[in-house]
Amino acid sequence: MKNNLRKYSGAWTALITPFTSDKKVDEQALRNLIRLQKKGGVKGIVPVGTTGESPTIHDDEQEKIFKICVEEANGEIMVMAGTGSNSTEHAVKNTMVAKACGVDACLVVCPYYNKPTQEGLRQHFLEIAKVGIPIIVYNIKGRTGINMETSTLMELAKNKMIVGVKEASGDLTQIADVINKRPEDFTVLSGDDGITCEVIKLGGDGVISVASNIIPAKISEMVSLGLEEKHEEASQINNTLADLFKKIFIETNPIPIKYLAHKIGLCELSYRLPMVEPEASSKEILDELLVNYKLI
Repeated sequence: MKNNLRKYSGAWTALITPFTSDKKVDEQALRNLIRLQKKGGVKGIVPVGTTGESPTIHDDEQEKIFKICVEEANGEIMVMAGTGSNSTEHAVKNTMVAKACGVDACLVVCPYYNKPTQEGLRQHFLEIAKVGIPIIVYNIKGRTGINMETSTLMELAKNKMIVGVKEASGDLTQIADVINKRPEDFTVLSGDDGITCEVIKLGGDGVISVASNIIPAKISEMVSLGLEEKHEEASQINNTLADLFKKIFIETNPIPIKYLAHKIGLCELSYRLPMVEPEASSKEILDELLVNYKLI
């Protein structure tokens, strides 16, 4: 099966969560952001992930965000809801809520902080899979303190509800190993904008992108070209965007991307603690990006 034929292949946007100045979810800004993503041709949106400041989103807000995303997507793009937790019981509950809201799939991060064994990881994801909605495993050792080994992931891939992985380990050797060993219909998405083209060249299926919050059309184009095996053209776009891919991580995600989104009028400059505005020196670098990429 060619990578561009898998159900969940393509460019996905890891949505920021816009807040008002008094730290409430800004529903209108969220709707506008989703409409921009649709116009930009992304495959789907991923609300309430790391980029959406998920640790600070309350359960009732999470449900509201999922409902808005499904409503605005309107079947034209897909919705992959972030429902992970380091409590299996809570992750199951979140996933049940997302399913009831009508999302297409759920992105479930490996349990963070409590550092389970590989067997603990296996049981965690199998329990969540019982909810009966497609699950994308989110492997990001830098945030969770635990790496899901390829052997564990392949065991999970035997479950028909565990349909893919967002690989943000940053380890191309590991990602290649996953791609080589996966079942035919198992989706492998890059979790890092900067290595998306490399992952697709290895046989991967796309990206869950931070940058596409502000440049969805460019990310969609780059991924589409890669999936069409037009790797030289995809690499040209990647090379053009390389400076942006690097600098949107000069501080912890989503601090820089939310600042850029604010500067181009997509949201207020509002975070929930412990996330705060970028330092003055970072703002200067990000302001320069906006000029260099003609975003303002």
